[in-house]
Amino acid sequence: MEIVTYPGPALRRGGKKIEVFDDALRATAEAMLERMYESQGVGLAAPQVGLDLELLVLNPTGDPDDRDGELVICNPEIKSRKGNEWGEEGCLSFPGIYAEVERAKKLVLSYQDLDGQEQELRADDFLARIIQHEIDHLKGVLFVDRLSSVDKLRVRPKLQDMERKFEARV
Repeated sequence: MEIVTYPGPALRRGGKKIEVFDDALRATAEAMLERMYESQGVGLAAPQVGLDLELLVLNPTGDPDDRDGELVICNPEIKSRKGNEWGEEGCLSFPGIYAEVERAKKLVLSYQDLDGQEQELRADDFLARIIQHEIDHLKGVLFVDRLSSVDKLRVRPKLQDMERKFEARV
């Protein structure tokens, strides 16, 4: 399972609602968690590994030895958001690029777990930021889309370099 880097087309496709909750889905989620940990990330969405599923995995610690905060989220929907704050974000699909992004400080999320059971989660601060970042991937929205004009200009040379490298591979 490889991480799709910008401007890979899978990053703009988003995900489709999960209808079947089975062992294959569990195996996919586990493989995504392992890839996330190997890449030293705190979250990973299915489109980032080329899968068109509304599936994301996360662990705010990013530590494979501390799995208490691990979450697997299927078919997420943000029910409410409260407050806004700016914070630095990076993305496994944009290695080496970091910038400030405005996100809701608190949110209420409904989702299904790996058994298809409905769940609700109240998240704030860093956890809320991770969830919003990964849900954006499920909609084909990238964190660079949310940058200020100044940051878009600042990271533009890196994005252009990634585009040139992608074109050379294709």
